Amino acid sequence: MHKYISNSPEETEELGVKLAKKLTGGEVVAFKGGLGMGKTCFTRGLAKGLGFDGEVTSPTFALINEYIGGRLPLYHFDMYRISGWEDLYSTGFFEYLEQGGVIAAEWSENIENALPDNTVTVSFTRIDDNIREIVISGGCAEGEEI
Repeated sequence: MHKYISNSPEETEELGVKLAKKLTGGEVVAFKGGLGMGKTCFTRGLAKGLGFDGEVTSPTFALINEYIGGRLPLYHFDMYRISGWEDLYSTGFFEYLEQGGVIAAEWSENIENALPDNTVTVSFTRIDDNIREIVISGGCAEGEEI
């Protein structure tokens, strides 16, 4: 487990870039934290670090956004409305897991029992309007700092 302090959206994005360099495919990056905490900024960094150069947006209304064209595909899920196994299966989550890309899952608390063993958890805590404490643990993040 490693703790980081981000003073801006740009610093949050840069942490995502650094984590992406450790990803090899098949991982889930599970986000924990409320609205406006920096999850999409972090995902923007993941996409950039994986070599995707297009626009990255929140999947709130789409449920899933796919970012293809980088070193690994990135599948960005919003699990806010997922309330059971049937809902989760209907998203295609398990099929995406088998594709060897990276899944970034917002509101991962709603799918806790479905997360694989190599999940990387990224928890966001608000310090003030701009500053966040970001704790990264599990999976490839367990060794040295990113």
